[in-house]
Amino acid sequence: MEIGILFLRKFTSMKNLLILTFMNFFLSHCAQKKIDLTQKPEQQTMENSTHTNNPYYSRTDKTKLNVSNEEWRKILPPEVYAIAREANTEYPFTGKYNDFDELGEYYCAVCGNHLFRSSSKFASSCGWPSFYEADKDGVIYKRDTSHGMERIEVLCKRCDSHLGHVFNDGPPPTGMRFCMNSASLDFEPDSRK
Repeated sequence: MEIGILFLRKFTSMKNLLILTFMNFFLSHCAQKKIDLTQKPEQQTMENSTHTNNPYYSRTDKTKLNVSNEEWRKILPPEVYAIAREANTEYPFTGKYNDFDELGEYYCAVCGNHLFRSSSKFASSCGWPSFYEADKDGVIYKRDTSHGMERIEVLCKRCDSHLGHVFNDGPPPTGMRFCMNSASLDFEPDSRK
């Protein structure tokens, strides 16, 4: 009986050690891909680096783009590609624009198309940057039935990149809540104009 108890204790501690080792590896691996949340948003680079090597990025050209995902994968950082081109979602409360109040314009991080004005941004407490109004020439909508839900996906009108979803529980005057992923957004403050 004592041997059985000793074996069980040793097995349990080895099992716990393996679990802790796996968790440490997993968390350290995931942490390498996250935005540095120790910096205030103003200290982070607000000018999204996705357009540095992106020949399609323009804040003035409104021409519809027809670029393959293979090409976007070569151009975009992995986290931007995963959200904008594969419709993944950021974890709530982790995006650089979630708790961000600077005045300016929001553009598509993939192609530079204008999407939102900061004056339409509001604190929704949902964990993602939220706007009550989008640039009607900047976005398009698509029915989304993924994950067993019925939603309306918001896409960039110029490059068809996934931005987030829109819901009808927002504030006046529109009653809409455009729930966006920060990784899909690029911001330019009014102070730079």
